[in-house]
Amino acid sequence: MTSNIISFIYKGRIVEIKNFDPNETLLNYIRTKLKKTGTKEGCAEGGCGACTVVLGDLKNNEVNYKAVNSCITFLPTLQGKQLIIVEELISKDGSLHPVQEAMVNYHGSQCGFCTPGFVMSLFSMFKKYSKFKDDVIKDSIAGNLCRCTGYQPIIKAAKSLKNKNKIDHFSKNQKRTINLLKKISNKSIAIYRKDKKYFAPRYVQELKKILKKNINADFLSGGTDLSLSVTKERKDISSVIYMNSISELNYIKNNKEYIEVGGSTPLIELESYIKKYYPDFTKILKRYGSPQIRNVATVAGNIATASPIGDCLPLLLSLNAQVVLQGVKKTKILFLDNFFISYRKTKLKKGQFIHSIRIPVPEENTFKAYKVSKRFDDDISSVCAAFNLEIVNNKIKDIRIAYGGMAPIPKRAIYCEKILSNSLVTDEIINKAKEALEKDFKPITDMRASRSYRMEVAKNLLEKCCAEIKQKKLIGLHV
Repeated sequence: MTSNIISFIYKGRIVEIKNFDPNETLLNYIRTKLKKTGTKEGCAEGGCGACTVVLGDLKNNEVNYKAVNSCITFLPTLQGKQLIIVEELISKDGSLHPVQEAMVNYHGSQCGFCTPGFVMSLFSMFKKYSKFKDDVIKDSIAGNLCRCTGYQPIIKAAKSLKNKNKIDHFSKNQKRTINLLKKISNKSIAIYRKDKKYFAPRYVQELKKILKKNINADFLSGGTDLSLSVTKERKDISSVIYMNSISELNYIKNNKEYIEVGGSTPLIELESYIKKYYPDFTKILKRYGSPQIRNVATVAGNIATASPIGDCLPLLLSLNAQVVLQGVKKTKILFLDNFFISYRKTKLKKGQFIHSIRIPVPEENTFKAYKVSKRFDDDISSVCAAFNLEIVNNKIKDIRIAYGGMAPIPKRAIYCEKILSNSLVTDEIINKAKEALEKDFKPITDMRASRSYRMEVAKNLLEKCCAEIKQKKLIGLHV
């Protein structure tokens, strides 16, 4: 069934809205339509967390709560979900939620502007985890910036939740919430408003039919990039196809040769799965963005955007990943090496979408990845590097090196690879490999880093990789 009305749960009841602008953000709806001003706008680009709200959807017949940035979330993506904002945390009797109470008791607020966002991020943590370890707490608030309180009172407040009763008014009403979500979740959306169109198909076959008639439509997954054209550049997106509503494309499976990641699979799900195969991949994903970003962003979206500073891309290039492109009639599989053409341009044709990504299952390979940015958490890379090495008899038999931030596209370091392949790494070899990077790349100077800084960092990361491998005694390294 297809509808031009979106339905979601708010304050324990189903809300239906129609005749709205598909480009409207959730933040704007909350503040101007619901008239709830606890949720704040700080940056309008998903970077500060002041606008954080929590969405609930069905997963394994339970409510899955996740924090999102409402400033870059389009309103129609609310379809089939539960919306929770900071004002809703207070019980009907006026008592504070345990998270709010903890923030008060440990003085986690000063000016208060960022506080609602912190509260909602901690609420999401409170609902998701049974134990609030230090790393869980720090990751949960990594996407929230505090301008005056400092982070220690907030962290202390989070730690105090260990002894709090996990039963809140949301868990008491969970059965009712699940039943309501079941009523509204399995519905496709088609919205036409003036010169704008928005589609949220539930199945791949629906998607193909929509693509046939709307070949120029923009694909929307997490929206962490596309939404900025609306919030920062004030542009209108005339036609959008929302991919994350297609449950068929939300999967991860291992067929022994490769790990296949469906096109609408959020990064947050990939990071926990891939850890046992490539621990460094997970480390980079945690720094890719905040939980608010990783809860909605996808690998497919990262690939389709083709940003030279998309952190997933050099990692996938070094691992020799493949991208599965599906059209209305045909399917095409490309190695990622052959996918990127030039800045923000790929071999993805009109009428095609990214069905899945295939990441080879490791054998005896060593995989290392690094990210350098001005801020450790939730920041765009100055340089991102990935090294995939096959080591035989204490020699590098084969190596694939890829960098982000060093060229108009994510790119392999071919000349550098040739120097290191079939080599017992010595000082001389390392120096030659570092020099070869100047043949591979001609980085630019921009607001994030100068050309010379990027090159120096790229060389240093290569040396760092070799030094770490030496420590594990995987290769003969003489320094």
